[in-house]
Amino acid sequence: MRLLIANRGEIALRIARTARRMGIAVLAVHSTADAGAPHLRAADALAPLPGGYLDIAGLLAAARALGATAVHPGYGFLSERAAFAEAVTRAGLLFVGPPARVIAAMGDKAEAKRLARAAGVPCLETAEPTPEAAARLGFPVMVKAAAGGGGRGMRRVEAPAALPEALALARREAEQAFGDGRLLLEPCLDGARHVEIQVLADAHGHAIHLGERDCSVQRRHQKLIEEGPALDAETRAAMGEAALRLARAVGYVGAGTVEFLLAPDGRFVFLEMNTRLQVEHGVTEALTGLDLVEWQLRIARGERLALRQEEVRLSGHAIEARLCAEDPAQGFAPQSGPVLAWRAPEGVRVDHALEAGRDIPREYDTMLAKIIAHAPTREEARARLAAALDETLLLGVASNRALLAAALRAPRFAAGPPDTGWLGREAGALAAETEAGTALHALGALLLAGIRHDTPPPFAGGPGHVLDLEGPRRAAIAWEGEWRVALGEAVHRIALAPGLASVDGIARPLAFAGDGGAIHLHWGGRDLRLARHAPRRAGEAAGDGALRAPFAAMVARVAVREGEAVRAGQTLLVLEAMKVQTPILAPRDGVVEALPAAGRREVSAGMLLAVLREA
Repeated sequence: MRLLIANRGEIALRIARTARRMGIAVLAVHSTADAGAPHLRAADALAPLPGGYLDIAGLLAAARALGATAVHPGYGFLSERAAFAEAVTRAGLLFVGPPARVIAAMGDKAEAKRLARAAGVPCLETAEPTPEAAARLGFPVMVKAAAGGGGRGMRRVEAPAALPEALALARREAEQAFGDGRLLLEPCLDGARHVEIQVLADAHGHAIHLGERDCSVQRRHQKLIEEGPALDAETRAAMGEAALRLARAVGYVGAGTVEFLLAPDGRFVFLEMNTRLQVEHGVTEALTGLDLVEWQLRIARGERLALRQEEVRLSGHAIEARLCAEDPAQGFAPQSGPVLAWRAPEGVRVDHALEAGRDIPREYDTMLAKIIAHAPTREEARARLAAALDETLLLGVASNRALLAAALRAPRFAAGPPDTGWLGREAGALAAETEAGTALHALGALLLAGIRHDTPPPFAGGPGHVLDLEGPRRAAIAWEGEWRVALGEAVHRIALAPGLASVDGIARPLAFAGDGGAIHLHWGGRDLRLARHAPRRAGEAAGDGALRAPFAAMVARVAVREGEAVRAGQTLLVLEAMKVQTPILAPRDGVVEALPAAGRREVSAGMLLAVLREA
């Protein structure tokens, strides 16, 4: 077998590791943005993909040029596109996944629900995306993309007035992610948990399930923390049997996941079936000792499953956290830019394709790495993963690392898997817990001033050197036999040594890097980016009238015109980055005085988007 991996990043590396162990030749492709990426170095041969990872014709041309005999789609991109599976098969290649007809049936959420009901699997009601249907279902309702998954094209709508904007955003997101803008509506099931069953089925009619994963810790309807086991034996058996009934009914082949909502009263309803390898498959691998990629490849070659249902054993507890390039303090706004430093934690499984010196491109998903802890008990796995996140070093791009650690340590999570709305309710408080205090700002100010462990005192600025920092806030730095940094009324004593910083007598490892006049540092499990305060720029209004891009992005839509009167909360424009569409809202009533974003295709972080003046 010569295996073309039609994907990128950490999943391409993950598939390559198993393929190499099985003696299978690894073939890779890359977009223009991914030239020189780590996943290419794991390949025996590679080909450029100028059209990107959604270019079916380009992928088939690469497969022919590289002499591929099989194609693994990974997850995301074309992994659940029936047209791709069919094209691969018609080209005489093995598609490592289910038949195209199964992908098509399960990829259409309305059709998938129909088939699930026919198989005796309980489902929520679905409806057309119209105001009348939403009123009949009753608010709040969930807008969902009819094709695809992964949280793309999903919006919770609390009231009728918000429905048109939610439909427009969800439709554009679905078209961008899946090439299909069809939508449907479902009632919201508040207080439920998101639990999924991993299934394996061969081409000879044998299917088993490998237990469950709880994926309830989510933001923007996308998973951040997954764990297993998470059900009692009775519920596991019932949910597992429902998943297998659906898999058998549709003639499933390969690895797949059947997703459910589990209500507080113990009843469960079918959500969707993902006809691919899941991001969180490592949780199941840790619990069962099985390599799911190996079984995907073996099933694709026509082998029979060698495991019976009664032989499946779940050992210990496993929890996975998704490290993402996003800023929780800005509503999980996606981030892109250079990786200045990266160090993976030890003692846990880390799937990643990160390396210092490479940029995180804004064209792709925000997920950077998956960190998985496995231990005899949930409490041990939880503590091990939180400690591993503290140890993880990522400088240069904002991430959710500290928030993940705070979520794992939160009393509600420690008590057991929460419901799907928990993180949304608690994200603000958790993000506040992870904010850098004055001690970290003082340390950052010292480094920003150019002081290092070998800087001879007094340094060039002399006693009383002052820095105006972003915030804005002022730092006064002085040498008094030791470094003292005053931030308002807070005064901190700091000593520096190679790889170490002591603040107020507490010594901890220090890592830092400079980037364009800013300093990035990691100390005491906290991260900080600190720069000098920049004066207001020309054209920027005082107060909150100037709206700047929170991250580098494409301008997906401009919804207003200069001179137009707007109301607080009205959408001014929509930015798109890392497959996420983010509306920029008017912070108050006013008139659009300037609209620099109009006519631009893309904007950089901090660029002026619009200026409002009072009406």
